[in-house]
Amino acid sequence: MKKIFKKIGLFLGSASLIVSCSEFEEINVDPTAASSSQVQVEYFIDNSIVGAQQDPHIAERVFVLYWTDAGRMQVVGSLSEGYHSDGWTSDYYRYISGWLKDANNAIKVADEQIEAGTSKVYTANLKQIARIWRAYLMSEMSDNFGPIPVGGFQGVNPDYNSVEEVYTFILAELKEATNSIDEGVTNDGLANWDPAYGYDYTKWVQYGNSLRMRLAMRLSEVAPAKAQAEFEDAARGGVYISTLDDTFQVQENNGWDAITGVMTRQWWDQFLTATQNNLMVGLGGVSSADQVSADKQGSIKPANYMGLKFEDHFTTLTNDPSAGFWFDGLHHSIDPRAYALYPIPGDFDNSQYNRYPSWSPSWTSTTKRNLVIGNADNSENGETNDISIEATNTWNAPVAGDWAEKGSNNRVRSWGGSIPRLADKYRNGTNKRVFFGPWESYFLIAEAAVRGWDVPLSGQAAYEEGISLSFEYNGVSSYIGTYLASENYNRAGTSVSWTHTAEPSATVTMDYIDGYTGQAGTYEFKYPENTIYKGGAVKNDLLTKIITQKFIAQTPWLPLETWNDHRRLGLPFFENPAIENLIDNLPDLTLGNYMTNSVKVFPQRLKYPSGLNNSYPQGYEQAINHLGGSDNVFTPLWWAKH
Repeated sequence: MKKIFKKIGLFLGSASLIVSCSEFEEINVDPTAASSSQVQVEYFIDNSIVGAQQDPHIAERVFVLYWTDAGRMQVVGSLSEGYHSDGWTSDYYRYISGWLKDANNAIKVADEQIEAGTSKVYTANLKQIARIWRAYLMSEMSDNFGPIPVGGFQGVNPDYNSVEEVYTFILAELKEATNSIDEGVTNDGLANWDPAYGYDYTKWVQYGNSLRMRLAMRLSEVAPAKAQAEFEDAARGGVYISTLDDTFQVQENNGWDAITGVMTRQWWDQFLTATQNNLMVGLGGVSSADQVSADKQGSIKPANYMGLKFEDHFTTLTNDPSAGFWFDGLHHSIDPRAYALYPIPGDFDNSQYNRYPSWSPSWTSTTKRNLVIGNADNSENGETNDISIEATNTWNAPVAGDWAEKGSNNRVRSWGGSIPRLADKYRNGTNKRVFFGPWESYFLIAEAAVRGWDVPLSGQAAYEEGISLSFEYNGVSSYIGTYLASENYNRAGTSVSWTHTAEPSATVTMDYIDGYTGQAGTYEFKYPENTIYKGGAVKNDLLTKIITQKFIAQTPWLPLETWNDHRRLGLPFFENPAIENLIDNLPDLTLGNYMTNSVKVFPQRLKYPSGLNNSYPQGYEQAINHLGGSDNVFTPLWWAKH
C-alpha cells in the first residue's frame, strides 16, 4: 500500500483542494437564484447528468480511489485497507451537492412554469425525469455516506434523514414519477439536452422501474416486506431495462471536462484483482484452448496445476486461495469475459492491450521482471542470483495489502506489463459509461425469484438471460451454450449451471512446482470460507451464483454496485488484504483471524467531510444519530446489517 499511496501523493498532492465551510452551505442555496441563461428545465437536467459523469478530478478520487477499490475492480489499497481521505471525500460531497442542486432546480423551475402557464408541452415530463434522476443521485449519496438531507439543496437549513427515510422517499418518488410520464408527448429539439436517452420517454420509464428494482432489493435483508412490495410493483408489466439498446449510458471523451472517461487517467494500472480472478478462473468450463490464438496454446496449463510456489516473495498471510503462487501460464479454463476485459500480458498485437502511461512505454512493453534474492539492492550491485520471471502469456492477480519484505523484493506483482490490465476501450475515452445495464435487471429478477417474490420470469430464465446479455456486451456470445451448462467450480467454489448446486469438496489435490528449486509437488487447494455468508458453509447456492454473475457483468462500470451487494449480502467472496505487516487502519484484521471474513474488516461507508461538522454541526449531529454508530468507514448502513 505504501507504494500505491506514494503514487497517489505524486499525482494528487498538488491538485488537492481544501474545502471551505462555505462549500457545504450549498445545501442551503436557494435554487431560484438561477441566472437568465439557466431557466430552462432541460438545462438543469443536462448539467446534473453530465456532472455526475464525473470529471477527472472527482472521478479519480471517487470512482477510482474509492469505488473500484471497495468494489474490488482495481487494486488501490484505500477503502479496502480502511484508509480514507478527508480531501477526496470533501470534494465528492461538494460535487454531488451541486448535481443534486441542479436536479432540484429542474423540478422547481418546471413547477413554476406549469403554475405560471408558461410551460411547454413536454415540461411536465421533464419534471418527472428530473425526479427519477434525483432519486438516483440521492441513492448514490446515501449509499456512500448514509443519512443525508432529503429536503436539502432547496434554500433552507435541512434536517438530515435516516437511511430508511431516504429510501422510503426515493422509492415513492420513483413510483410516482415513472407513472406520471406521458410517453405520447412529442419533443421538439430536446434530444441534445439528454446525454443518456435523448428524451426517449419510454426508456426513461424503463430506467425508473429498473432503478426502483435495484433500490427495493437493497432493502432485502432489513425490510423484506417493503422490498418485496416495491420490487413486485416495479417489475410488474415487464417495463424495465431489458436489452442492450435500453442501457442507461453516457458517451465519454478523453479530455478534462465532465464527460471525460472515468478511467482515462493514465497513471492508474487498472489491474485484474484477486477477487475477480477467483471468480473467473475455471468458471464456465470454457477452455483457454478454445479462446486464445495459436501462439498462446503452448502456455496453457493442466486443470489441476497451481503454478510456481514462491513463499518468500508472494504473501501467504491472506485467505486468498491462490496465495503464495505465481501462475506461469494460462489457466486451463476461464470465464470468456476475462480475456475480453483484461488482455493477456505480453499480447502486444492485441488492439485492446492498454499501453498507459504513454510517456513510459517500458511500463507496458516489458514483461520480464525479477524476484530479488537476498539484499534488495543486489541487482544494482551486480549480483546475479535473482530469479527472472517472464510474464508473457501468464495470468495472475496478486492480492492487495501489506506484503512487507516480500513485496519490496518482488518486482513482478505491480509491474504494468506483468499483470492483466483493463482493456483499452474502457480507458481511452471512446466508450459509454454504463449507469444501468440490462443484465442487472435480470439478475435482480433472478434474486427476487429465489426469494419467492412474484416476478415476470423464472429465476433460471432471468439468470441465464442476464449472463447472455453480459456475454453479448463483451462480444463472447459464441461460448454461451457451454458456459450455461457448466458444473465446473471457480476458485471460490461456485459453478454456473442453475441446476447444479452441489457444494465442492473441501479440498482438491493440485500439482505445483517449487519456484526456487524446480521440484514438483502436490498442494491441497482449499476453497475459501466466506464466513460472512451463511457461516462460510455455502459456496454454490443460487444466490451465490446470481451475485457472482452480477459482479462479473458489472465490470468495469459499476464498482459502487458490487460494493453495495457485498455490504448487503457478503457476496461474492472478497479475500482479506495481506498482513505480512499489520495494517494500521484495519485493527480488527490480525494474525489470529486473517483466514476469516468479517464485516469489521470490509469498508461500509465514507466518513462525512470534516467541513460538514464545522459549518452545520446541528445537521452533522442529526446524521450521526441516524447512523447509529461512529462516523468511520466500518459502521454499516441501515440496509447493510447482514
